[in-house]
Amino acid sequence: MDSLIARFCRHLEVERNLSPHTLRAYRQDLTEFALFLQNDAGKGGESTSSVSIRQVDTLILRRYLARLHKTNRRTSIGRKLSAVRSFFRYLVRQGELDVNPAETIATPKREHYLPKVLTVDEVFDLIKATDGCEPLTVRDRAILELFYSSGLRVGELASLDVGHLDLREGLVRVRGKGDKERIVPMGRPARQALGGYLAERGVPDRDQPLFLNYRGGRLSARSIERNLKKWLLRAGILKDASPHALRHSFATHLLDGGADLRAIQELLGHASLSTTQKYTQVSLDRLMDVYDRAHPRGRKKG
Repeated sequence: MDSLIARFCRHLEVERNLSPHTLRAYRQDLTEFALFLQNDAGKGGESTSSVSIRQVDTLILRRYLARLHKTNRRTSIGRKLSAVRSFFRYLVRQGELDVNPAETIATPKREHYLPKVLTVDEVFDLIKATDGCEPLTVRDRAILELFYSSGLRVGELASLDVGHLDLREGLVRVRGKGDKERIVPMGRPARQALGGYLAERGVPDRDQPLFLNYRGGRLSARSIERNLKKWLLRAGILKDASPHALRHSFATHLLDGGADLRAIQELLGHASLSTTQKYTQVSLDRLMDVYDRAHPRGRKKG
């Protein structure tokens, strides 16, 4: 099983050009499934006898999903099932299996949730909290300004090099999911913050990482998230917001300001418009809240 998983992940890396983050997720999900087959896939889920990959059928897969339901959200279950289904599809193409036992297993319906966003005032307070001239503070201000100005994913921001910026034109070249490249504009405050940060570093070479940690290496996505939580506390913002909340805030505030949904889709790098449409619900909820509070016959006023 381990060798089959390794071959499949190699296929994903070389032929499908998936990102390291996506590869880790596939490998982790398939390793979890392999452990289930080794320990808990027997009759009734109680047998400790190992089940080989050729013995897997829909009944065993349903037992696996039942086990996942105890500790995972439906979105996570859907992702894990998708990894298993893709793995079996690969094995069928390679001649290791005759049929894909996961092909007929329905994916659980995803929970509907609204993205967590900061208000405009909260974003301004967050950025204002980074006023200061210490090198790491200057760096973190540039990070927050770029997040909110361009709506980048945290992985996209962490992987930027100096040469990806065009401060004169106000553009940043981003490599997103599926190794797709897009050009995103950035506003004047972001350009000024980035210019100040690069000047602090002594105008580094174009092939150097854009954001560095205190040891001089590339700043990781996890460190960016940890620093964001620090600045949220200093700004007195009690929301448990992640870097993705700044991306959500970027999109929601654009939509509130009248931006076209298709334009927001291009800026965010979404492959499907349906992914972008969730922000319309956020704006609708805000609109109804304003109506309820301001209209003489708002719904909550009877």
